[in-house]
Amino acid sequence: CRAECLLWALLPVAVVLFIFIVARSLKGRDEFAHLNVCVLVLGDIGRSPRMQYHALSFSRHGYNVTFIGFLAKQFKHFILCRSVKAQSAFSLSVGPKIFVYVSKVICQSLQLFYVLMQLEDQAYILLQNPPGLPSIAVTWLVSRIIGAQFVIDWHNYGYSIMALTHGERHPIVKAAKWYEKFFGRLSDHNLCVTNAMRHDLLKNWNIKATTLYDKPPMIFRETPLKVRHELFARMASAYPPFKACSEISKENTDLTAFTERNTKTEEVSLAAGRPAMLLSSTSWTEDEDFSILLKALEESQCLPSLVCVITGKGPQKEYYKKIIDSKDFTHVRICTPWLEAEDYPVLLGSADLGVCLHKSSSGLDLPMKVVDMFGCCLPVCAINFQCLDELVKHEENGLVFGDSSELVEQLKMLLCDFPNEHGKLSHFRKNLREGRQQRWDENWDLNVLPLFKEHCD
Repeated sequence: CRAECLLWALLPVAVVLFIFIVARSLKGRDEFAHLNVCVLVLGDIGRSPRMQYHALSFSRHGYNVTFIGFLAKQFKHFILCRSVKAQSAFSLSVGPKIFVYVSKVICQSLQLFYVLMQLEDQAYILLQNPPGLPSIAVTWLVSRIIGAQFVIDWHNYGYSIMALTHGERHPIVKAAKWYEKFFGRLSDHNLCVTNAMRHDLLKNWNIKATTLYDKPPMIFRETPLKVRHELFARMASAYPPFKACSEISKENTDLTAFTERNTKTEEVSLAAGRPAMLLSSTSWTEDEDFSILLKALEESQCLPSLVCVITGKGPQKEYYKKIIDSKDFTHVRICTPWLEAEDYPVLLGSADLGVCLHKSSSGLDLPMKVVDMFGCCLPVCAINFQCLDELVKHEENGLVFGDSSELVEQLKMLLCDFPNEHGKLSHFRKNLREGRQQRWDENWDLNVLPLFKEHCD
């Protein structure tokens, strides 16, 4: 009886979908449809810089781009394309978790189908995965209906992220893995973020992909002293570690903890005896264990004065803030700011050392934060995992560590004589400056543009 009631309840939805599909199929195709691209993220666009860069690159080459996703914050960059702000779909908020989750998937499926079918004729739909449930299946269906090429950009495996919470043997994780494999194989083209992922997709799922490494855009570069000082002065009002020591006072000089500006000549210089700035950015999720960094800072008592800046927001931020507040550091001051998009690259380009604690859930993706740090010629200490060597070259552009004790030794080696211009830290920065770093535009033009031009031709 319940199954019969459910079928009757779904009948109006099926009728509407049928009418929608028939009406769409009778519509003539636009003569410029081959230049229409939809870039799709079933999540916050502001947290998907790689997809933003895709949209910018398509626009730069004359494509008409529609960007679909949730918009919690503004884009990092001004994008010359049409954006569609999707609202969070209605779903049950009470009841057993499985029913709440299923209702959310169903509602998102209907919403996404409706939004995609409203678009003008599209030649391509480029989808970020993860999140891929239910977007992979829905996007494949729509692409078949409207005659678009379906392209997946594999950033990671969605099921591996679910496994962090539920465990690999949980039924919902197994179902997600089957779903991702089955529908992923129906795509027309695939991109991925590492060669390791490309090999894994081909070996285990028989999916052929093109590797498109994340590369920094031109906004990530070393920050001029004047711009540094302006940022530090603004941040000092909210974050005490950026304030100059109250005991220091100079005539005709505007001071921060790191810089000083002569108010007569407007000349900016690095402050004598300044602390080193150690920077890490995070989404405060389970794949980053910040207890490793905190333990290393506690055990590095011989280090000079140090300001540790941890940017970002996420579910575990308050948990770690309580731990930080309970610590009694003698030489380290820690702050956890949330930066505006335009301030983030400026701060990266002002830091002395980056630390990355990202561990890939699949072991097959690379931390984009390190890509951005290298764009700013910022040396990095990064926790080791499979395929990290595709980005971080140990003893060349940074150091790789396995636990807090190794990080302690690396911090001592790099910062004990700060700011020594001839030390190991300066050597890594020199290597980054001298090594010609490929930027996003060049990388995209070489690896992605030919795939789309080939189809157009």
